[in-house]
Amino acid sequence: MKNTFYQITAMFTLLAFVACGGGSGIEKKKKELDELKAKHNEISAQIKSLEAEIAQSGDSTSKNNEKSKMVAISEIGFEKFERFVDVQGRVDGDENIVISAKVPSTVVKIYVKSGDQVKAGQAIAQLDGEIVASQVRDLETNLKFVTEVFNKQKSLWEKGVGSEIQFLQAKTNKESLEQKLATLKENLSMYTLKSPISGTVDEVMIKVGQNIAPGMPASRIVNFNKLKVKADLAETYAAEVKSGNQVIVHFPDIQKDVYATLRYSGRAINLLNRTFGIEADLPSSQQFIPNMIAVVKVVTYKNDKAIVIPMNLIQDSEGKKVVYIADKANHKAVKREVVIGNTYNGKAEIVSGLNTGEFIIEAGYQDLNDQENIQF
Repeated sequence: MKNTFYQITAMFTLLAFVACGGGSGIEKKKKELDELKAKHNEISAQIKSLEAEIAQSGDSTSKNNEKSKMVAISEIGFEKFERFVDVQGRVDGDENIVISAKVPSTVVKIYVKSGDQVKAGQAIAQLDGEIVASQVRDLETNLKFVTEVFNKQKSLWEKGVGSEIQFLQAKTNKESLEQKLATLKENLSMYTLKSPISGTVDEVMIKVGQNIAPGMPASRIVNFNKLKVKADLAETYAAEVKSGNQVIVHFPDIQKDVYATLRYSGRAINLLNRTFGIEADLPSSQQFIPNMIAVVKVVTYKNDKAIVIPMNLIQDSEGKKVVYIADKANHKAVKREVVIGNTYNGKAEIVSGLNTGEFIIEAGYQDLNDQENIQF
């Protein structure tokens, strides 16, 4: 019962509060709301008035910000443009020699190993030439005896003793043995493998005790001071590529570029593959190894002062090549017809249609229209 009494008492108290003061609070809030609405209407009217005045004044920024497209631009300037012909080549050398045996024999001694520096005429290996060496020794002994006979016969002939036939016979015997001895010594020299050039021993391909035959490779000698790069180009480029053209030789294995000049351009076309050979000298370096792969980039066109743009910016429009440039003053995209010169590696040389100092649209140009509003 007490709880019910307290509830009834609280209810009457609330009703009394509403009757006395709550009603006056609501009226106050309604009045404040009406005042704010009046101020809102006044501000809205001022905003519309200012917008109308700005629109009538011809402000370009206000106009162009309405339904304009965001783009990226870059200034046009001169730069160097080069066109290349790319072809795979290899390192070779005028002094890249493979030494081989001239006579069949057995290897008895090797004087060098890979990496050794040798001079022209230096012995590389010795083959078994004992049979020929024995013949040389015998012939030298005979020649010594025949020479003594000839000298005595000559002395007698000068004193008027003896016949001319005896003198001539002794002379012929001596000269004949001398010729035979020279031939045998030349044959004996074939059993010694010698380097014909100065350079580095790149590889030794024989072993002691191995039987070798004429033409069989024994060692490779390379002169790293006289290396070159060689390649074969399709006959399509025969009119463009000539001796004296600049080349860039790229070595993918060692990530190195070498700038060189073509010293030779073949003037005969290979009937089998319809190509012609080109060669360029390489600087002295231990990095370059014979038969190393190289990418030869031959310069076939060069313009040191060209307007160059990416080819993807060029669009086809009614059979014409066009790009979009930015009119920065009016925030407009302007379609511009261009004439393309040479192209290479995704870039195009512009012969006419663009000027330095203009700004080309390089992003956001897709679906642009001439004189369309843009932002950048």
